Amino acid sequence: MLEIYLPVAQVSVDIFLLLFVSLLVGVLSGIFGVGGGFLMTPFLIFMGVPPAYAVPNEVNNILATSVSGSLTHWFKNTLDYKMGLMIVLGGIFGTLLGISTFSYFSEIGKISLIISLLYMYLLAIVGTLMIIEGVKEVDQARRKVIVRKKLHQHNWLQGLPLRMRFPKSKLYESALTPILLGLVVGFVAAMMGIGGAFLMVPAMIYIVGMPVKLIPGTSLFVTIFVSAIVTILHAFNYGSIDLMLVIPLIFGSILGVQLGQKFGQYLHSAHLKTLFAILLCTVAIAIAYDSFFREQGGNFNGEKVIKNDLNFFAEFILMLSNETPILYGAFAIILAIGLGAMAAGARKVISDFRKKKLEDVKVTK
Repeated sequence: MLEIYLPVAQVSVDIFLLLFVSLLVGVLSGIFGVGGGFLMTPFLIFMGVPPAYAVPNEVNNILATSVSGSLTHWFKNTLDYKMGLMIVLGGIFGTLLGISTFSYFSEIGKISLIISLLYMYLLAIVGTLMIIEGVKEVDQARRKVIVRKKLHQHNWLQGLPLRMRFPKSKLYESALTPILLGLVVGFVAAMMGIGGAFLMVPAMIYIVGMPVKLIPGTSLFVTIFVSAIVTILHAFNYGSIDLMLVIPLIFGSILGVQLGQKFGQYLHSAHLKTLFAILLCTVAIAIAYDSFFREQGGNFNGEKVIKNDLNFFAEFILMLSNETPILYGAFAIILAIGLGAMAAGARKVISDFRKKKLEDVKVTK
């Protein structure tokens, strides 16, 4: 076990456990097309990072994985920009509302409880609904039942005013639908330290009606903007971004997300949705257990320890965080975007090299 001290959060964590968990969550993020915050934020809390620090630092990490993942989907042309920008529009207002709510509960000392309750209820509700729907689809596939849907079937949300065409997704529906979705996603991202994809993915399937192949890329595209806004607001308002925590999170996650996207190509969409739903419910149960039982038996969130013998890097991080929070937050965003883009670019180069090699082999034969 090798512990590192986080100068901003003022706690110590096991670096190897941190890297392993971030790699695992990255793999799951790549498979399901989500930012992974709904898993990583609770894990950080379980490892002893206070919720007020786990939330913004995981959002910064999500930014890196989202850049990496969305660029990969951009290379494959499986991303609906127009739909994504409509969701981002709503996400801006939702993020501002979420930060205000976060501030209120932080001031009255209830933010840890609110974060736990939000995770527990939202994950359980969304996961249960998706399990029911996923089991139906798997059962229909097993019995070879073909459900015919109307080409232009709309729910009441899609029928709201301000209709527009989304050529990539082949949809004609109200622009208010993705905007309202973005409002909810932005609020949840600011409050819970997630990209909001665990809500976005099922909503894109069952409410917006997007094709499944476009959902992971579009979801990650939206998460880039939402995560960047949340990161800079948390850095400015609370000075809670800790690069000693963010950097290992990013390295583990961006490697994992590339592996996960590769694995995801071999899974059936119905099975994918059911697995995702089971994962949501499992995390909800774990959070409920730790919030209402394990917390009573010990120090759940860890103890803050102020160290005076910091190394140069840790002292530099602490100084930037305290004296120039906006510059510090901007640097964290640029670092996340840069590392995410490098990971996606590296995968593209490797993929093109393999294709060229295969073509050369075919020509030789």
